[in-house]
Amino acid sequence: MRLNRVRSNVILPAMKRKPIQVHHFTLRDEHIELHNLLKIVGVADSGGQGKALVAAGTVQVDDAPESRKTAKIRAGQKVTLDGVTIHVHASDAAASDAS
Repeated sequence: MRLNRVRSNVILPAMKRKPIQVHHFTLRDEHIELHNLLKIVGVADSGGQGKALVAAGTVQVDDAPESRKTAKIRAGQKVTLDGVTIHVHASDAAASDAS
């Protein structure tokens, strides 16, 4: 009697993908500059490195490429780059001020 064997290499390539990090950032003000967001969340070690990531073309805001280092990121926007997603939220105080 022959046993059917499951080929593990069919599943493994999908599992070898880079892990995805998801960050949630709460704004204190109306907006934050893109390179500062990357620094504060920990994606970049410094604001200069954040600017370099943006200049390299690896950053997207709301699924569109973003090349402005000082782009104003506001509540409700999503920033993505190589394996990292950052969701930006309004603070509770800012949300109650808007009401």
